[in-house]
Amino acid sequence: MTLATLATVWFVHLLAAASPGPAILMAARTGVTQGFVTGVWLSVGIGLGALFWAVAALFGMATLFLLAPSLLWGFKIAGGLFLCWIAFQMWRHASDPLIIVGDSPAPQSRLSALRLGLFTQLSNPKPAVFFGAVFVNTIPVGTSLPWIALILGLVFLNELACTITVARAFSLDRPRQLYMRFKTAIDRSFGGLLALLGAKIAAT
Repeated sequence: MTLATLATVWFVHLLAAASPGPAILMAARTGVTQGFVTGVWLSVGIGLGALFWAVAALFGMATLFLLAPSLLWGFKIAGGLFLCWIAFQMWRHASDPLIIVGDSPAPQSRLSALRLGLFTQLSNPKPAVFFGAVFVNTIPVGTSLPWIALILGLVFLNELACTITVARAFSLDRPRQLYMRFKTAIDRSFGGLLALLGAKIAAT
């Protein structure tokens, strides 16, 4: 493993982490509805979910899916249904007023935010496919454990940086005020997008 190879692994994963998907969408909504601190805890959960997929890919989960395609099919169905359930909850409560404490949205518990981030990432086959098909092929065969540990640390930091940036941007006063004004339409838009992602995941 060379520094140039490490930089390639880091950059390829950064592009994947920054691409639009359920994690980015959830970070945006959490930032605007729950604030930055809750968004950070959601991001930690998303980062831990990415670590799970990276470790699983390194230890052969991609091979398992190739040997037993029905497992991947079942996983996609379950993940798609989970995302659709979240979308349904967003749509269902879109017209509910947002409870305000002081000048900030009432915070979701940190553990709940972390758990939501983790489940959102684990229910999405996109990271599983990326880590199994792309990520492992950028790491040279025989890479030592210290280098592997460094790569996994960079995976976590990439996911954290991308989702925290989104949560922060959407937690600022202007986006939040806009959200308060158009809450029903925005929540239903978020829910609709997430439902489409879930349906696409389940169908492909």
